[in-house]
Amino acid sequence: MALDDIHAGNAAGDASRAGFERFTRRLIGLARSHLDGRLRHKIDPEDVVQSAYKSFFLRYGEGALAAEGWDGLWGLLTLITLRKCAERVRYFRTQSRDLAREAPPPTHTNDVTAWHEAVGREPTPDQAAVLAETVERLLTGLDADERPIVELSLQGHSTLEISELVGRAERSVRRIRERVRLQLERLRDSSIS
Repeated sequence: MALDDIHAGNAAGDASRAGFERFTRRLIGLARSHLDGRLRHKIDPEDVVQSAYKSFFLRYGEGALAAEGWDGLWGLLTLITLRKCAERVRYFRTQSRDLAREAPPPTHTNDVTAWHEAVGREPTPDQAAVLAETVERLLTGLDADERPIVELSLQGHSTLEISELVGRAERSVRRIRERVRLQLERLRDSSIS
């Protein structure tokens, strides 16, 4: 059969490989046509076909499947692919994953913009401006030897690292950091009220 030719690596194997490539394109189209449009963002037809091939080759290698000729092979792969589609659809329609319970995708340009802003990791220009003003207010009230401690804290350094970098005792660094934290809380409280 064709699979034996592929495994042997001969000229007939090259033709068999080409046949499988044609099957793959057709199987992907078949899977796509059997998947609801709402499910296509969750289920990739190519993944379904890969899963079908995996199941086929595992069972074929164990001798559990036999396909006579290309027509028999196509029929078997079609059946496996359709069952894989049905299995995935069933999986995503269970109560805990029911698509009807999901929020619909955004339909308007404003909705899309809001969605991207919600998942963005970068601060908005307004947030960046508020942060810059707050940091400047904090640093303005500090001595020249205290500013580097706060700057290093804002960069994510630990008390021990800051102590070693600025040449001050850990206790002094902790005290300055605590005083700045309290000052920051007062600034926050005054802006809320």
